[in-house]
Amino acid sequence: MTITRFSELELDERLLTALSEKGYLRPTAIQATAIPPAMDGRDVLGSAPTGTGKTAAFLLPVLQHLLDFPRKKSGPPRVLILTPTRELAMQVAEQARELAAHTSLDIATITGGVAYMNHAEVFSENQDLVVATTGRLLQYIREENFDCRAVETLILDEADRMLDMGFSQDIETISAETRWRNQTLLFSATLEGDAIRDFAERILNDPVEVEADPSRRERKKIHQWYYRADDLKHKTALLIHLLQQPDVQKSVIFVRKRERVHELATWLREANIASCHLEGEMVQAKRNEAIKRMLDGRVNVLIATDVAARGLDILDITHVFNFDMPITADTYLHRIGRTGRAGRKGTAISLVEAHDHLLLGKVSRYLNEPLKARVIDSLRPITKPPSEKNNGKPSKKVLAKRAEEKLKNKPKVKAKLRQRDVKNVGKRRKPAAKAHSD
Repeated sequence: MTITRFSELELDERLLTALSEKGYLRPTAIQATAIPPAMDGRDVLGSAPTGTGKTAAFLLPVLQHLLDFPRKKSGPPRVLILTPTRELAMQVAEQARELAAHTSLDIATITGGVAYMNHAEVFSENQDLVVATTGRLLQYIREENFDCRAVETLILDEADRMLDMGFSQDIETISAETRWRNQTLLFSATLEGDAIRDFAERILNDPVEVEADPSRRERKKIHQWYYRADDLKHKTALLIHLLQQPDVQKSVIFVRKRERVHELATWLREANIASCHLEGEMVQAKRNEAIKRMLDGRVNVLIATDVAARGLDILDITHVFNFDMPITADTYLHRIGRTGRAGRKGTAISLVEAHDHLLLGKVSRYLNEPLKARVIDSLRPITKPPSEKNNGKPSKKVLAKRAEEKLKNKPKVKAKLRQRDVKNVGKRRKPAAKAHSD
């Protein structure tokens, strides 16, 4: 049976009211396939890229469970959700609060970057659902400040990202601490590769596998193209020109390194373009403020490293700019998924230098469609594009010349004299004559 409306899912009226207030009437593909088995108490292994509605796919079944089986007295959390980043933890908690708005369920977050005392209520008062990052949660578990015994459902959101960030051991420790649970839900952007499969096998018990690959349908809503840039200065000029176009209302600019975030913010400021930024080393209060400024519309340009590529949920992003091309095609998809959300159209523009053409080819092969080049007349590139045949790779002739230059410029190394070869180089002593015994 194909589920076309939330009302067919036997959800509590209070949840349906909250969904209606958010303007959600029809479930997305991942919601329609994941919610029924999760509501039946089965473990779920879900593959869902960002922007597909996966958060509600795991929140609705657990909220329904908490309403179906209310606790008789207050106690520690019954549902534990693990996320890779603080931003995602806060966004998941916020969505849980919106969906539970007409209930009396208690929802809390535990993340790093927050003073210890701010989590005091999680330990002292009733909590039904807690969203946490692994590091801070483990600290509280070890200090016996977080009681895992009441956890009935463990949810791992963006599990592939957590593995990439090296949290595998932490999650397995938390999994062992919550061994009394009845259900585990694991969601990942992709289920490709042995790592995520092996991990899921250890954590889940006879899971139902659900997959929602909206890549083609979703990508049709996102226009994608690229501009060739001669160098960093030219690339910056292209970006400033594009940001000044009237259709660019709210945008996210992705760069690879933290240092580039601050450089780019300065260059934009010099061009009278206000921006905020998001990167790994910021204290939590500043990260929250940056997102709030975007949500409030005080600033319309956010510069971010890939720490923000997943989980960042600002609905009206019109444009995503890849100032630096991402290393993997998967990261490219996550970046452009910041736009074209909730049925809206979006635009993703990549600024490509000569050394980026290999990555551009990788993205095109992954999408199974080439990205089209565009040109701004006043900012045409002077350099020639790399030949299609080599797809940006240097030719054999160029490689041979480079090797020759390297060899020519290699400093001559003097032969090292070992200590044993230079010491005692004088006249050798004669061995002492042996004494004869009579």
